[in-house]
Amino acid sequence: MLRNKSGASIDELARALGVTRTAVRQHLAALSRDALIAPGIERATGGRPERLFVLTQEGREAFPRHYSWFARLLIEAIAKEHGASGLRVRLGRIASAVVAELRQRSPQIGSHRRKVESVSRLMDELGYDARTGKDISGAPTIEADNCVFHELAMKNPEVCQFDLSLLSGLTGSKVDLDECMARGGQVCRFRFTPRG
Repeated sequence: MLRNKSGASIDELARALGVTRTAVRQHLAALSRDALIAPGIERATGGRPERLFVLTQEGREAFPRHYSWFARLLIEAIAKEHGASGLRVRLGRIASAVVAELRQRSPQIGSHRRKVESVSRLMDELGYDARTGKDISGAPTIEADNCVFHELAMKNPEVCQFDLSLLSGLTGSKVDLDECMARGGQVCRFRFTPRG
């Protein structure tokens, strides 16, 4: 299906895979349930038309991608051209643009703590495995067990500036990174202090 963008029939899949039509139907049912494939067009055969099956966007994304490699190339090019401080500035600007976009979609309202909880849920949805907590002084924190930029941050610690700027912009807080996995920590722990 990846090679035939218009789709493939049950018979074509059975021949290509060397399995029975029944086995193909069982696999198609599972892939369809997981939203990795969808029914495509019907193709005329001179007799009974045959249904083609196509990959969905989710199905295409299931194949390996090398986003981290490309991201590393971009980060290293910016750092080489503008230095570490220039990279931090650019990442801060990108985070500001993301904040503006997110605020348009769903404005942040509520107390400081509610904003931190909302950001923690967003981070969790993005794959950080995040949860809220408090530090010794009672300041709200977010701990993340999965740094989604870990490989990049290991080679270019300035990448953490994106998270700091994003979290600061979304919560209106001063954000400190108290513990960082890229620096040997067990988690990434962000502490939020209200501004003003």
